[in-house]
Amino acid sequence: MCGIAGFVGPGTGADLRAMTDALQHRGPDDSGTYEDRSLPGAPVQLGFRRLAIVDLEGGRQPMQTADGALVVVFNGEIYNHIELRAALEQSGHRFETDHSDTEVLLHGYRQWGEGLVERLSGMFAFCLYDRRAGRLLLARDHFGKKPLFYARTREGFVFASEATALLRHPSVSTDIDAEAVLKYFAYGFVPAPRSIYRDIAKLPGGCLMSVDLATGQMQTRRYWEYRMAVDDPPPGSIEDWAEELRHLLGQAVERRLAADVPLGFFLSGGIDSTAVVALAAARRDPASMKTYTIGFNEPSYDESAIAAAMARHYGTDHHSTTLDLDLAARMMPQLLRGLDDPIADASILPTHLLCGFARRDVTVALSGDGGDELFAGYDTFAALRTARAYHRLVPGWAHRGISAAAEYLPRSDANMSLDFKIRRALRGLGHAPAHWMPSWLGPASLEDMARLFGATLDPHALYEEAEALWASGASPHDVDRSLEYYGRFYLGENLLIKADRASMLASLEVRSPFLDRDLVAFATRLPASVKMRGGVRKWILKKAMAPLVPAQILDRPKKGFGIPVSRWLRHMELPSPDASARLGLDHATLEGYWSDHRKGRADHRGLLWAAVVLATMLDRP
Repeated sequence: MCGIAGFVGPGTGADLRAMTDALQHRGPDDSGTYEDRSLPGAPVQLGFRRLAIVDLEGGRQPMQTADGALVVVFNGEIYNHIELRAALEQSGHRFETDHSDTEVLLHGYRQWGEGLVERLSGMFAFCLYDRRAGRLLLARDHFGKKPLFYARTREGFVFASEATALLRHPSVSTDIDAEAVLKYFAYGFVPAPRSIYRDIAKLPGGCLMSVDLATGQMQTRRYWEYRMAVDDPPPGSIEDWAEELRHLLGQAVERRLAADVPLGFFLSGGIDSTAVVALAAARRDPASMKTYTIGFNEPSYDESAIAAAMARHYGTDHHSTTLDLDLAARMMPQLLRGLDDPIADASILPTHLLCGFARRDVTVALSGDGGDELFAGYDTFAALRTARAYHRLVPGWAHRGISAAAEYLPRSDANMSLDFKIRRALRGLGHAPAHWMPSWLGPASLEDMARLFGATLDPHALYEEAEALWASGASPHDVDRSLEYYGRFYLGENLLIKADRASMLASLEVRSPFLDRDLVAFATRLPASVKMRGGVRKWILKKAMAPLVPAQILDRPKKGFGIPVSRWLRHMELPSPDASARLGLDHATLEGYWSDHRKGRADHRGLLWAAVVLATMLDRP
């Protein structure tokens, strides 16, 4: 797990060092650089920071082939590198390292060209320099677990694992993209390929990019996309599907246990992390497994007791810590200033604390990320049938009246309280079905954004990414289309970015067995009727894990991993007028929202937290 950076064209070695220095938290163990000035007018410089996980002695980067024709800088882990190495050796390739997955990329590219990326199972972002072809090949893993930013400048091309590193290059501007700010308040993140910075783009997950160094021409293509495989169910019965699912998840866990450094597990009170721990406990001595949990003083958010019970059930070496307001206030400014592209997910605070807590003992941790997005685990999936009927039967004037009446419901700061769910559901139901998910999950409503930015906003332009995905889906089923939204956007652009930044700022690698390539391919073939069955979410996953996971976990309602941000905001500072001006926000309107929230007259937690995150992130040296 590492940080990569580089550029083609103008720039010095000092510029490259400044970029890699900005990535030191991603790779505190080692660093390296590469320079090639053989191309006239377009020198190539590559930089690397390493968090050593696999082949500690042989995995140093930038790494070259023996003839120097190929050079790579790579961030991530390739879980099937042993199988790929064996196949390449059978084809005549000779490896210099003992078991480095980085070297597999070099030989794999020489053997299969761009087809290499379709054979990889793992999380990765890499830049491969093909000296003979005079081009760079940049690639990002299927869901986009590992980040990759780039900028096309007037005289060259710059890339890095984080936008903060790109901004250390003198040719990259810090100017904010006003359209991206709107997208951020609409979604809670900036959808790729945009970033919050006008001159910086993100390579989307599942994509690769080729840069011709002679002409400067850039070509991007998608090699994979999370889509439901309509009319292609797996063979066998539902019992066979459950057994295969358990087998594939166990195989995914097994692949992610390989490391040359200490490894642990995140354990909450949910089925996903419990399933990962259960399957790992079947493969190694549970007493040697370190598990980690974050707790809260607020009972409606706290899952530490049930996590401790599961640790006792499996016999793991369990560790727990607590996040309260005082600790959150101390860690929040530094954490948010460490972001390079904003996400309005407040759970980044406990996630970062958990990662730092685990990093005292281990360098790698396995998580349960991805289970909800593969198997319909959220409340929104249970609401889809009612939402479809409401949308069909309730006219607009009646909806407006119902929404106004809902504002008089008593307000609660509890986790996923009923009043919060009702208001958020009604907010989404004011839109077309294609806009339901971003409206339900985003931090601000269309109406609030119009007031905040003092502009008339077109919902079709604002939610164009979600609308295009919904319209292009092959399945007519709302659950399938919603799963695609969750996988492409909520997971790929939000949760995985949160996990990456929260963990890498603590120099910890986090692995997600649920996002295994084989498991995902199987899950996309399962019909919606076994993911959401009789009102039960994740039905097929619960059936698959019933032999290994206690009923108290399988039957337990989902709580979610959040913080009491509604209450905590009452003790936080409003962004300054200068910050509001930079973001294009009407400061008087923001002050009004802040006042209403503090006095309990309204619940603006999403909008206010999003403003705090973005203003704090941009307020850095």
